[in-house]
Amino acid sequence: MTTDIIADRARLLELIKELAVVHERVTLSSGVEADYYIDLRRITLHHEASRLVGRVMLALLDDAGITFRSAGGLTMGADPVGTALMHAAGDAGREVDAFVVRKVQKTHGMGRQVEGPDVSGRAVVVLEDTSTTGGSALTAVEGVRRAGGDVQAVAVIVDRDTGSRERIEAEAGVPYLFAFGKDELGLV
Repeated sequence: MTTDIIADRARLLELIKELAVVHERVTLSSGVEADYYIDLRRITLHHEASRLVGRVMLALLDDAGITFRSAGGLTMGADPVGTALMHAAGDAGREVDAFVVRKVQKTHGMGRQVEGPDVSGRAVVVLEDTSTTGGSALTAVEGVRRAGGDVQAVAVIVDRDTGSRERIEAEAGVPYLFAFGKDELGLV
């Protein structure tokens, strides 16, 4: 890991703690109740943090030896993560496309579930901002595979340590990577 990535990672962690961690009782999209909420859209859509997200996620995947040509995930949470990673790769002189996966296939137009440059026959990474049960990432993996993409890994910014890793690795059969664990955010 280069000095630049170490600094990027430290600054991103600082911004996540400052801007994204909300301490209050909430019900997550999975239906699980929690005493805190990690609102990573406050990070992925932030002028400074989004650049850091792209560089940190690219380094995470590179350090794990994951080779890919496209990156994206289930629409909303993954959209800005994929875009940030695409731009970070471009800044590094690499050609990585982003894609968006709808929850369900469209019934009109082109009838696609995966939007953006075609993923068919391409090595892809499924992204998510954070994961509780792994459900969103697994929906994206399924959609990408139906579209012909070769999923290499699932990568998230923050892992809540609530079983996503185990479920994704078991059901999707790919590595699950994360940039930060909840312990690094000071959460229990």
